[in-house]
Amino acid sequence: MVLHWGVNRKCLHSPIHLPQQMAKITQELIIETAETLIERTEKSEVTLSQIADELNITHAALYKHFKNKQELWAAVAKGWFNRMISEQIRINMTNSASPQEVLHDWLWAFVNAKKRAYNENPQMFALNTQYVDSNPLVLRDVLWDSYQIIDGFMEYHDPQFERAEAILSAFAVFSLPSFKGSWNSPDYQERFERLWSLIKQGV
Repeated sequence: MVLHWGVNRKCLHSPIHLPQQMAKITQELIIETAETLIERTEKSEVTLSQIADELNITHAALYKHFKNKQELWAAVAKGWFNRMISEQIRINMTNSASPQEVLHDWLWAFVNAKKRAYNENPQMFALNTQYVDSNPLVLRDVLWDSYQIIDGFMEYHDPQFERAEAILSAFAVFSLPSFKGSWNSPDYQERFERLWSLIKQGV
C-alpha cells in the first residue's frame, strides 16, 4: 500500500493577468500571482507593485488581504512548502510494517522532497529560506501537519507533538537550508542511515 499525505494542487506555470472586474481578488489569487511572477522572472522575490500590476489593482489594495510584505511572502513560501514538499511524501507500507519502519521511510521521503525542491526550484527555495526556515514561529506552523502525521503513526498522542518535533529537529542537517551544500554529496543516504541508527532506539 502506498501512503500519500496531502492533496495535489495545480502547478503554476502560465501567467495570471486578470482584470479586476473579471476575477475576485483573494489571498489565494495574490499568492498564485506572486509565485507565477517568481517563476517567470526567475527571481526569489518580486515587488508588490509587480503583483498589483499583474492583477490590475492598486498597490494599496494588496494590504486589504495582507498586513505587510512579510505576511504575504510568508504565505507564498508556506504554500510552496506544502505543495512541493509536504504533499510529495509517499511511502510504501505493508500491514507488517512497524511504526519505526514507517517513521524511517517517512523521514527519508521528507528529506528527499526537501532536497528535490532545492535542486529543481532554487528561487522558491530561497524565498522559503528567507520567510519560513529562518523564522522559528512560521517554521513550526508550516511543520505542524508533519508533526501531527508522525505523532499519529507513532501513536504518541502528545497534545503539542513534542516528540514528533524533536524527531524532525534531529534531522535538521538534512532539511535546514544552512546544510544544503551537503545534500548532493555521494554519502547523503549513508549519513542519513547513520543518524537513523543513533536515534531509532529512542523513538
